[in-house]
Amino acid sequence: MGAVKMLITGANGFVGRACVARARALGHEVVALYRSTPRAEWRDDPGIQARQADLAQADSTVQLRELATDCQAVIHAAAHLGSDPDQLANDTSQATAHLLQALQETRPRLVLVSSIAVYATDGLTAGDTLTEATPLETAETARDPYTASKLHQEAQCQASGLPLWLMRPGAIYGPGRTWHALMGFWASKLHVTLTSQGELPVTHVDHVARALISAALTDPQGVRALNVLDDQRPTRTEFLTAHRKITGWPRLNLSIPYGVWLSLVRLVKPIAGKLPGLFQEPIFKARMMPLRYPNTALRDTLGGADTAPFDQMLAQSYEAET
Repeated sequence: MGAVKMLITGANGFVGRACVARARALGHEVVALYRSTPRAEWRDDPGIQARQADLAQADSTVQLRELATDCQAVIHAAAHLGSDPDQLANDTSQATAHLLQALQETRPRLVLVSSIAVYATDGLTAGDTLTEATPLETAETARDPYTASKLHQEAQCQASGLPLWLMRPGAIYGPGRTWHALMGFWASKLHVTLTSQGELPVTHVDHVARALISAALTDPQGVRALNVLDDQRPTRTEFLTAHRKITGWPRLNLSIPYGVWLSLVRLVKPIAGKLPGLFQEPIFKARMMPLRYPNTALRDTLGGADTAPFDQMLAQSYEAET
C-alpha cells in the first residue's frame, strides 16, 4: 500500500505520539489531534497537521468532520486512563461518540486503542491461556469503572458500522514509563511484588505503535479484535530482576507468591469492600492471576516481531528517560 493520510486522536499522549512517529517514519501523512500541548518535534514536519481539539465537547464534531474528510484511517487513542466515572464519561464515552458522529460521512477505517482489561477472568484458573476467544466482561458487571468504559467504547465503535480494529494492548512500557501496576503495590518505600510463573502481559510502546499503524493500513473486513502483546513476556520475577539490574529500582522489595496473597484476600473477604482493589478477589485475579498471553493472532494477522529482546527494550527505555 502507498502512503495514506491518517487521523490520530490523543496524539500527544504516550501511545499517540509513538503512532505519529511510526506513521511519519513510514512516509504517511498525519493529522495529529491534541487537547492541550502539541509536540515540539511536529513543528518542522510538513507531513504533520497538528490540530487542537477537545473531543468531549459537542462542537468538536464539525471540526473533526472537516479534518477527517480525506483521511483513509483513524487511530483513536484519546481516552481517560484513570477510574474517575465523570472523566471516563466525558473523555472516553462522549469523546468517542463525537468522533464516530464525525466519521459517518467519510467512513474511514477505524483503529480503536482498547485494553486487554476487557476480558473476564472469573472463568479462568491459574495456568490458563487468555486469547481473543476468552469471554469479555460486561459493562454492567465490570470489576471497575475503567474496564466498564473500555467495554462501552468498544460497543460504541462496533455499533458505528465502520471497518473496525479493536486493538487490546496489555501493560504498555517505554521511555518515562518502565514500571507498571501489574507488578504489585507500594507500602511506603517498600514494593510488594506478587509473584507467580504466569506471564506479564507487557508490550513496548513502540511495538504497540507498529501494530496500530499496521492495522490502520489493513482492511479488517468488518470487525477484528487483536491482543497487542510482545513476543517475549517475562514473569514478574524476571521483570523485577531486569528492572533492578538496569535501573537499581525498586531498592526495597518483598516478593509474595500469588497463592499466599489469594489466601489472604479470601480471609478478609467480609471487609474487602473497604480495602484497596488488590484485597478484592475479582480485581486481584484480573490483575495478578498467573496466565499465558500468546500474541499468535496478532502475528498471524499483521505480522511483525519485537525489535529487540525484552531486557534490551527495557534498557533502551530507561536510557531514553535519563
